[in-house]
Amino acid sequence: MSIKNLTLKEAREKLGAKQDELGKIFEEAKSDDGYDFRQVKCLGEGLDSIAVAEKVKALNSEADELAQHAEKLEEAEYAAKGYNMREKAYNRPPMPGASDRDQRGQFGAKSLGQTVAEEKSYQQWAEKGAGGGISFSYDEMWPSDMLAKGAQFDTLGTKALMSRTAGYAPESIRQPGFVEGVTRPIQLLDIIPMFRTGQAAIKYMEETTRVHGAAARAEGAAYAESQFAFTEKSTPVEKITDSVPVTDEQLEDVPMMEGYIDSRLTFGLRQKLDSMCLVGDGLAPNLRGLKNVAGIQTQAKGADPTMDAFFKAMTKIRLVGRAIPTHHVMHPLDWQDIRLTRTADGIYIFGSPTEAGPERLWGLPVVQQDADAQGAAYTGSFQPQWVSLFEKKGVDIQIGFVGTQFAEGKRTVRGDTRFALAWFRPAAFCEVDLLA
Repeated sequence: MSIKNLTLKEAREKLGAKQDELGKIFEEAKSDDGYDFRQVKCLGEGLDSIAVAEKVKALNSEADELAQHAEKLEEAEYAAKGYNMREKAYNRPPMPGASDRDQRGQFGAKSLGQTVAEEKSYQQWAEKGAGGGISFSYDEMWPSDMLAKGAQFDTLGTKALMSRTAGYAPESIRQPGFVEGVTRPIQLLDIIPMFRTGQAAIKYMEETTRVHGAAARAEGAAYAESQFAFTEKSTPVEKITDSVPVTDEQLEDVPMMEGYIDSRLTFGLRQKLDSMCLVGDGLAPNLRGLKNVAGIQTQAKGADPTMDAFFKAMTKIRLVGRAIPTHHVMHPLDWQDIRLTRTADGIYIFGSPTEAGPERLWGLPVVQQDADAQGAAYTGSFQPQWVSLFEKKGVDIQIGFVGTQFAEGKRTVRGDTRFALAWFRPAAFCEVDLLA
């Protein structure tokens, strides 16, 4: 049966079956480096990865078509429900004064004046000069109809239009909270080891000479000799600050304002610290970020595929830096180019668009950041023995007067924090230039 002829229930059942089939394939193909379609056995023995990939492509296309068909049917059912709800409102029971509504919901009951004027006995009495008196009785008319019709005539028939500008303005209540402004999130701090310190600077000894001279010697011969030397290194603790002036009334009238300012200052300080860990120039009082650390290795992309450049950077870290790489750091647009890589026949290497896909490259997590420009990426061993961030004190928030603020009814809320960043082994990191 054609997909276009399926009911919503049938489409959902078929879609579920296709998803289950795809799930089994992906589960069998899953490997440490992504997906190895040679491992798939549920489709039969002896299938190569291309055959499996073609089957996946066909199943995925059919699942997409079923999903689109189901969505259209769901929209049609939703429209039917809306139609039924409108019918209920349109044909609701009459309210007082509306017992004789026509199909458009307008009042069908006549007003008292219209009823009397159309009464034949009244017309004959008026033609004879309206002498004496006359009385009428209308047992079939409800008092509520008569009153409602009179109200309609007075307010809707002959009076000036009552609108929001000339009538009663509607009340609008503001929603609680606020919509946050857009800003760069914390992106790098989570992968940098952090410790506390009580010192004004982080001093450590670096083994700058390490020559192992161990060798085989004949009996009675002089021993071989090794050479080792150390150099003292130091990185200072630097301060990051921020502040905002605020009136006394703002702090007093809005209870949440003080907490809001505290949290905003705290985030701003951490955001600046996060940025400096990557691109700080190291000129006091700035921390020195990974981009400007002397001695880190470099790997140009050149004519290689982008993914090859990152693997070569990992190899340099292992051979020259003698460290185990743990993370890749790159701009979101650079990761986008990698994530969208396809084979010649259009198959996405990093997983189908219907899946979130692992944010990993060559087995390492990918950290997306936009503190540095597109085209500048990094691979490194973010381990405590190679890099550490030392916290002198946490974020300190204070409120006080600056200059003439006391007389002006203002106060300044300020915040600061102090950190030192030490890159113990620069060769354990490599900058990958994707533009070279």
